[in-house]
Amino acid sequence: MRDLNLKATEYFEAVARLNSVTKAAEELGISPSAVSQQLSLLEAQLGVKLFRREKGRLVLTLDGDRLFQTTTQAFSAIRNARSAISFQRDRRNFVIRVSPSFGVRWLGPRVGAFAAENEDWNIRIDATPDFTAFETESVDIDLRYGMGTWSGVAVTPLMHDLVLPLCSPDYLERLRQIDPDPSRQLAGARLIDSVKTLYRWDLWLAANRIDIPRVNYPLRFDRSSMSIEMAKQGGGVALDSVTLCLGELQRGELVPFSTAYQVIDFPAYWLVCPSRHLTRRIVQRFQAWMTNACKQHDDAARTHLTQLGCRFRIGSATDLIEVKPWGL
Repeated sequence: MRDLNLKATEYFEAVARLNSVTKAAEELGISPSAVSQQLSLLEAQLGVKLFRREKGRLVLTLDGDRLFQTTTQAFSAIRNARSAISFQRDRRNFVIRVSPSFGVRWLGPRVGAFAAENEDWNIRIDATPDFTAFETESVDIDLRYGMGTWSGVAVTPLMHDLVLPLCSPDYLERLRQIDPDPSRQLAGARLIDSVKTLYRWDLWLAANRIDIPRVNYPLRFDRSSMSIEMAKQGGGVALDSVTLCLGELQRGELVPFSTAYQVIDFPAYWLVCPSRHLTRRIVQRFQAWMTNACKQHDDAARTHLTQLGCRFRIGSATDLIEVKPWGL
């Protein structure tokens, strides 16, 4: 590549593509004689003729065509990359970090509406369980799951979590054939453990005074989305978030294990960022949009659970186990 005259190659590609030295010169912003000179230099360097004249027009030779097929693809790719870089440079970027399950199940289906209202912004969503180091990473906000007790950042509450045992209708029918008593049904059920949720089976069983000797979790997942999917497939009973599976409940793919037990209701979803980020217009827009979207979702979830006969119990911080908040 060090021996190749790239300028002459660029001029050759323009002439071959436009079939004219004059048109190539206009595109390149130079004189036709300068283009002809570079073509002569390139032919001398390669030791072959690249063009021949037929009836007053330029025609590629076999060697010229071989070189053109390669160079036109290469220069086209370069032009496309340059255009994309310029486009990205001229647009503004908004970077959101979000926990994987919340990102896939809740934010993903909705964020298109926000993007449509803010078409002059590039929106990047980074779904990861890792915290943002705001001082060293180019991230505007985190959408975190947790207790909301992080220091050194501004923490804005977004939505409560609504947690209860869930399973498929078929699996629930199988459990009811074991025993009419829900507490004894659980003793024979496959309990699906979401290992990074704030409210887990041991807390729930103790709070509801249900004693299951030798509690076993044959299925354990580190993502709520996987626990919910397994429950939907009839794999067992998951103690998980209605926030993440309201659609399945509304469609009847999941049902409450028993309405005899209250829905655990506690604040769990937060918008987190350095205080200085809150002055950014795009952050303010997104915060307002999230607040409205979360309220609509929360209202719909509570309405649907109430229609199913569920009751709610406010969970306090002392009820919960603190875990790494990005777990969901």
